Amino acid sequence: MATSETKASSNFIRNIIEEDVKAGKQAKIVTRFPPEPNGYLHIGHARSIWLNFGMAEEFGGACNLRFDDTNPEKEEQEYVDSIKEDVLWLGYKWSGDVKYASDYFDQFYEWALHLIKAGKAYVCHLSAQESSEYRGWATKPGKESPYRSRSVEENLALIEKMRVGEFEEGSCVLRAKIDMASPNMNMRDPILYRIRKASHHQTGDKWCIYPSYDFAHGQEDSIEGITHSICTLEFQDHRPLYEWFLDNLPVPHQPKQYEFGRLNLNYTVTSKRKLKQLVDEKCVDGWDDPRMPTVSGMRRRGYTPRSLKTFCDMVPVSKSNSVIDVSILERAIRDDLNDHAPRAMCVMNPLKVVITNVVDGKVEDMIAAAHPSKPELGERTLPFTREILIDRSDFSEDSSLSRKKFKRLVLGEWIRLRGAYIIKADEVVKDSNGEIMHINASLIPDTVGKDAPEGVRPRGVIHWVSASHGVPVEVRRYDRLFSHESPDQGGEDFMTYINSESLSVITAVAEPSVASCAAETSFQFEREGYFVADRYDHTPEKPVFNMTIGLRDTWAGK
Repeated sequence: MATSETKASSNFIRNIIEEDVKAGKQAKIVTRFPPEPNGYLHIGHARSIWLNFGMAEEFGGACNLRFDDTNPEKEEQEYVDSIKEDVLWLGYKWSGDVKYASDYFDQFYEWALHLIKAGKAYVCHLSAQESSEYRGWATKPGKESPYRSRSVEENLALIEKMRVGEFEEGSCVLRAKIDMASPNMNMRDPILYRIRKASHHQTGDKWCIYPSYDFAHGQEDSIEGITHSICTLEFQDHRPLYEWFLDNLPVPHQPKQYEFGRLNLNYTVTSKRKLKQLVDEKCVDGWDDPRMPTVSGMRRRGYTPRSLKTFCDMVPVSKSNSVIDVSILERAIRDDLNDHAPRAMCVMNPLKVVITNVVDGKVEDMIAAAHPSKPELGERTLPFTREILIDRSDFSEDSSLSRKKFKRLVLGEWIRLRGAYIIKADEVVKDSNGEIMHINASLIPDTVGKDAPEGVRPRGVIHWVSASHGVPVEVRRYDRLFSHESPDQGGEDFMTYINSESLSVITAVAEPSVASCAAETSFQFEREGYFVADRYDHTPEKPVFNMTIGLRDTWAGK
């Protein structure tokens, strides 16, 4: 995904950094990508990675990978591992070691004590419901907690009791003492610490109180020397609090926060809660199901880091949230695979054709380019035999069909087999129920790679495989997971819009060259679409291919 060859497209974040560099405000640009390890990364995170790592790369700086692991009840090592793998797969390398908010828990606690000693934090015993009532509304000031006036000594004693586990969860919190009448709700005595008697994936049982994200965020950035803390737009209202902490603590560095609009795709949900619901309710086969908008899901479906970078380049970085048509993402992968994926033939719904003027048992090797415009990808061998398979949809008995309407094989007419001979359908053989069993055909000699003889006009070109040398493959045909362009809008249950036709599994027959390919190898199955060897299930003994995208957009106009 990363590239040093192409300068990042201009956007307001890039312009800010460029101006700061010109003005000499920072000796070195340092950014960070700070996921919470409570789910898998999705397409929105991929864009944030592209922006944070990309800006650092372009300006010769560094980008940290930091896990904001302040909530042990929702975080798991599985998520940590998957996020690291995704970042590396996208083509980026973080600066130094992976960092964690939990690396700084001791320092956070010391800074909490600093605020208490300065009279700017207090332990509050209001219940969750009482706290909500005291907080007020956006149009109505809050009122001060009855515990707000506690002495420094009392608060120090209480926070120590919280730390050693003498209080139960929910019985009290540590709050900053700011302004209960502030028009910004985030400034109304926000929570600094909660009691969570849960084991942490990094610190074990050392702590039973954990800092809020708001308290950790700016201080992490400060400790790490972050120059540009790039966040999505929902953190804009949190920026005054971010700056309040930096101004009221003895931090070593003053980072600056900047916000950009979230990436939202139609026909998609990216809420981690909703994605987790899809997984938990087994609507999909896990976080990396190829229908999921997760990075691992897109990878398994056959998306490439290069195509995701192209998509990010295509979508403006703006100061407002916007909904992007998922067809733009689909176009990025379609164009990428068109340029880079080798070609192969795979028959999805096989119909046997017996070429009667070919000797039974004869095998003739046809040589075809792996890619029509990339000779460096080499060639492939296509065994041609007396019996071949074509797709059932490529044959019709109706000789009245116009050539313009049906450019495939018609009884009594000619067709060219891709990379092979011109053949003519001579006879249809049916069973007792009138179903087609096979077609008898004849080939025209000396027509491989040559023009048709005079008087012969093939209707078109169709793909095929040898009936005896073709390899059975499992093909998983994927489509969009949701049938509605806004599945999670309007207060409706997004689960009602799951596309029942988002997955179908068939057994097809492919040319033999594809069976031995490595997992995650992509092909254009000619006239069908782009497919990738499944990351986990594909083996030469049992090939499995996932459909990445069709050759054309079948959703246009729906």
